[in-house]
Amino acid sequence: MNPSISRRQFVQFGSMCLVAPLGTFTNRKRSSVSSLEKLRTAHVGVGGMGGSDLNSVASHPMVEVAGLCDVDSNILQGALAKHPGAKVFSDFREMISRMGDSIDAVVISTPDHTHAAATMTAMLAGKPVYCQKPLTHEVFESRQMRLIARENQLVTQMGVQIHSLAVYKRAVRMIQDGVIGKVSHVHAWSNKNWGYDGPGFEGNQPPPKNLNWDLWLGTAPERPYVPGVYHQSNWRKIVDFGTGTLGDMGVHIFDTPYTALELTAPNWAKTTCRPPTGVGHPEKNIVEYEFPGTKYTTDTMVWKWYDGADAPPGAEDVGLPAGTQLPGQGSLFVGETGQMLLPHIAEAVLFPEAKFKDFKRPQVADENHYHQWVDACLGNGTTSMSFDLAGPLTEALLLGVVANRFPGQKLDWDNENLKVTNIEKANSLIQRKYREGFEIERLIKATPSLVPIQ
Repeated sequence: MNPSISRRQFVQFGSMCLVAPLGTFTNRKRSSVSSLEKLRTAHVGVGGMGGSDLNSVASHPMVEVAGLCDVDSNILQGALAKHPGAKVFSDFREMISRMGDSIDAVVISTPDHTHAAATMTAMLAGKPVYCQKPLTHEVFESRQMRLIARENQLVTQMGVQIHSLAVYKRAVRMIQDGVIGKVSHVHAWSNKNWGYDGPGFEGNQPPPKNLNWDLWLGTAPERPYVPGVYHQSNWRKIVDFGTGTLGDMGVHIFDTPYTALELTAPNWAKTTCRPPTGVGHPEKNIVEYEFPGTKYTTDTMVWKWYDGADAPPGAEDVGLPAGTQLPGQGSLFVGETGQMLLPHIAEAVLFPEAKFKDFKRPQVADENHYHQWVDACLGNGTTSMSFDLAGPLTEALLLGVVANRFPGQKLDWDNENLKVTNIEKANSLIQRKYREGFEIERLIKATPSLVPIQ
């Protein structure tokens, strides 16, 4: 925090800049900025994945990088060296408030726990948003962001870049063309381990001068800085900041089955994992969901997720021929007339192989996920992972993250009211209380009433 600004002033400023732009925007709803010669972008989080997002968005010839924001001044200076014309900030609220109409769209590439606060601030200021995956840290946030984006007709895209690759678009076509018949089961897995089974962290070292620790914590509860634990890379493992392997790789691997089968909200979720510690996500999980049927599935559809040391499952355990080598990350569709194995970023394999040896695959092309969003902001085309799709996908996935805190118990889900109906304690994890200065309550006063996924 700027030493010249007191905490009281900081909170008051946060309140103003989170809600003040709404009145202005309400009178000028627009879905794109097509009248502009260039799309002037502002970027929240410019290190790591944020740096990659910055480079990819800036590679579009119609983009001008106007604003850069990061809580780490060293990272910020590195980004500024590549975009010397941009204005720099450490607080996204200050950037969006002060830059106003001098920016047209915002890219959010922060840790999971600040996705919603930064994205809602941008959208309530009337800005189209590209937000990294998973869309949010909590189920409630995903619902609210989808409703705000829809209500205000904003161009949005969730950063699951492989969604626009031909191998995944082709897999969607094959499932929807009925190549393996109606699907009864999906198995999905990742052998990555974004979990932590150890004890709480000790230490209270002053953060480095280049890091604004208060702003990095953002919406999360205050705690001491511990080197190497949170900023810059291990936050995904910690329950207050990340969403574990399921929230990280799950978005990529859930995406194609969820999209292809046109799934909505699960009926329930249940996790097999170690007891909760209150510190980190489990290092290995098996998560089961039941989804209502769609035109591409049987009457109900069962989904099973495996991560960490539980991935991949055994080939025979998922109904594939003995000796079939499963990739470290991927998914398997079990249909009435065949099966489709979809490795992570590779072509699908159909089973029984003899039956499909002459199958002609549909021809589709790769797209640039970032440029798709830029083009849509400029009035050319649409995005393929708008919050209308990303929101429900993230809600379903995060219900499994909540279930990690109640191992062995089935969480019955009331989608319309965003509630677990049989375990009341679980509902405190559907919507969390934000830290002072970042309260979501300020953001949702203008949000439409909760509605079920359509």
